[in-house]
Amino acid sequence: MKVSYRTATPDDTAECIALRGKTRENAFSIEQLEELGITLDSWKAGISDGSLPGYVGVSEGKIIGYCFGDSEAGEIVVLALLPEYESKGVGKVLLDQMIESFRSLGFERLFLGCSSDPKARSYGFYRHLGWRSTGLFDDAGDEILEYFPNK
Repeated sequence: MKVSYRTATPDDTAECIALRGKTRENAFSIEQLEELGITLDSWKAGISDGSLPGYVGVSEGKIIGYCFGDSEAGEIVVLALLPEYESKGVGKVLLDQMIESFRSLGFERLFLGCSSDPKARSYGFYRHLGWRSTGLFDDAGDEILEYFPNK
């Protein structure tokens, strides 16, 4: 399995939206994303204006995973992988690239929303990488985790 990594471009948006519906946990269909206000146009605009920077992993010419963040808040907005690429280090590489990007923007604290269910893959994944609970929850009921990239 060969995976290459690069900065996401607006042209990646449709493929990223389609991939989001194919994830093992926390999948969102195109319609569900639209209900949240996430559309092809809004995602493309965020990449274009720099408010939603991201990285994609590509294998055999197709996007197999991605990580995007909110450059104004320092939030990791989404990390998504196709199930067959889980547990192969792809998610960690994508997350590390986003963390490094935010560190270069001067962020000293990053955050994200994560399932509070210990059975969820994301629960152990982020904690293993040094993310810590704030004890707070977002409007979707996800636990807010924080990370200090310079420590």
